Amino acid sequence: MDLLQRITAFASLGNELRQLSPEKLASLGSDAQAENPWFTPDNVALSVQGITYFLQKDKLTKWVMQYDFDHTIPKNIGVVMAGNIPLVGFHDFLCVLISGHSITAKLSSKDVVLMQYVTRQLIEIEPQFGQRILLTSEPLKKIDAVIATGSDNSARYFEYYFKKYPYIIRKNRTSVAILTGNETNEELIALGKDVFSYFGLGCRNVSKLLVPESFDLARLLQCWEPYREVINHHKYANNYDYQKSIALVNKTPFLDTGFVLLFDNEGIVSPIATVYYQPYRTLPQLNELLEKHRNKIQCVVGMNTPAAVPFGKAQLPEVWEYADNVDTLQFLKNL
Repeated sequence: MDLLQRITAFASLGNELRQLSPEKLASLGSDAQAENPWFTPDNVALSVQGITYFLQKDKLTKWVMQYDFDHTIPKNIGVVMAGNIPLVGFHDFLCVLISGHSITAKLSSKDVVLMQYVTRQLIEIEPQFGQRILLTSEPLKKIDAVIATGSDNSARYFEYYFKKYPYIIRKNRTSVAILTGNETNEELIALGKDVFSYFGLGCRNVSKLLVPESFDLARLLQCWEPYREVINHHKYANNYDYQKSIALVNKTPFLDTGFVLLFDNEGIVSPIATVYYQPYRTLPQLNELLEKHRNKIQCVVGMNTPAAVPFGKAQLPEVWEYADNVDTLQFLKNL
């Protein structure tokens, strides 16, 4: 199976996912939610949309042609997948297979249904992939390299456990938004998508706002009213109630919309159902804040530099935008 065949197969997978009927997508969402209550049908649909956004033949070709895989010796790559949002391990799955390697993927118990589904679809499109894919819940064995994603705590375990292999090990990250006060209501509404999609559980979800000292937070919160329905999810609501109780007990000031809590906090990773904000005065101070947390930030959302992702687009990365800015294909090429 040559590179063109691999590109064509994944492009065909994108077409199939793009053409899923509403009934089939709802069925997949229902099955995924039964396995993981956070995976609502809407969030599953959003994840599929994100994947089909980059599973296009022209984008895949432009991406992989930046690398020379002509002399790649196929290896077996172990991939430890996270389960915080639907199909979060798919990009690693794509990288390993399109580069000509085989994959042994240790699936998260929270995201088995969807990964099994897309794997079956890919093998139906290109049966030769059947010899190159192993999905497992067991510890990784007979591997040549590792890509593992998890928490900061699990990353320390991964670094020890996989120390004899070439590896990429990813830790907790989050995303921030830079606001100037000149945003339109439409842009602030779009920012809400970056905050509330997947209930804020993804590394590309905005959990921290950097705002001018005179910023009108009341207008922002009014613009977020369309996302009020998140509070109807029982697990999200439990987190909201818990965080509010803790704040009240500790007499910590906060702003409350009834579905999200805002705290003036210098931290970068806010708990579920909360968002941190921090005022800034000057551009140098803003850049200093970003540099301080550089190793914890996945992407920066906003309309002006140093932001790189427009409001509302955090969950639609291009295929060549790598998690943690670590070039996965270059890593795989060099094995």
